[in-house]
Amino acid sequence: MKILLLAGDGIGAEIMVEARRVLDALALPGLTLTEGDVGGSAYKKHGHPLPPETLAKARVADAVLFGAVGDPDCDNLERHLRPEQAILGLRSELGLFANLRPATMFPGLEGMSGLRPEIARQIDVLIVRELNGDVYFGEKGMRTLEDGRRQGYDIMSYAEDEVRRIAHVAFRAAHGRTGRLCSVDKANVLETSQLWRDVVIETHAEYPDVELTHMYVDNAAMQLVKAPGQFDVVVTGNLFGDILSDQASMCVGSIGLLASASLGERQTDYGTFGLYEPIHGSAPDIAGTGKANPMAMILSLAMLLRHSLGLEAEAARIEAAVAKALEDGVRGGDLGGTAGTTEVADAVLARL
Repeated sequence: MKILLLAGDGIGAEIMVEARRVLDALALPGLTLTEGDVGGSAYKKHGHPLPPETLAKARVADAVLFGAVGDPDCDNLERHLRPEQAILGLRSELGLFANLRPATMFPGLEGMSGLRPEIARQIDVLIVRELNGDVYFGEKGMRTLEDGRRQGYDIMSYAEDEVRRIAHVAFRAAHGRTGRLCSVDKANVLETSQLWRDVVIETHAEYPDVELTHMYVDNAAMQLVKAPGQFDVVVTGNLFGDILSDQASMCVGSIGLLASASLGERQTDYGTFGLYEPIHGSAPDIAGTGKANPMAMILSLAMLLRHSLGLEAEAARIEAAVAKALEDGVRGGDLGGTAGTTEVADAVLARL
């Protein structure tokens, strides 16, 4: 089993150390770990945020564990050289089109949510976000109109096969949960969304046991804070999914608790190839201070073990250890506590 570790920028290196400690504690036989440069640190070393050698390592790995990218020193670079292009490049080059972002309220943390406790404890949603299309990858640019005004443009588009493959992922996920899927779009305004809705409905015929509903994205954002218990699995496009998944993270109390998986179609000897990362970013303001919460990174490792290596028991052990640490009152600064990065990881390891 081959795992590529890409720590990246900011707090990425600190939380990667703790995830690796958890991985070492499992003592998995036949496991090979390699490392690579990515993001702003890669640009400073190699002149590009996604060096060819890093991409080559990713292509032969069974899974990638990713820290975070983002470096204020690189904010003024041309767009294609900025750290964030590394993750976009990996998703595109490796065919990672399906992003899974679970958001679940851990018992005892209801008071950390911006929602009332009785509403917050309802949250147990999986957001399935399409990753390779939409305005993020469409034609874009800056131009000057005839009257001299500057205009920026980004083209939103989806082909039906791109919608169909993410719909299959979402229907299968719903089948494995409570059997409810909500497709989020803006079909009353956008032709792209009308195609999205049409294809999702067509695909539903193959999953008669799954209940399918549709919701406009503005209403979905409202319902996520008003009555989150109505959602089981949500499937949506790249732009809407980016926004809704971050909203869901704050509903459960902290962005420092949410893991994610980006999956493609390539199968390995053990499962589905994927890239796994916490959703909180590089947090340069606290990098190097030992304050970062490593729990989202550790939970990302659990998702890696489950989806790419087929190690369900080990994944469940990690998730149970994190939940027990939280139940026992171990809190990082993001949750109003004083536990540092290493202290939080120590608590998880003790319960593992």
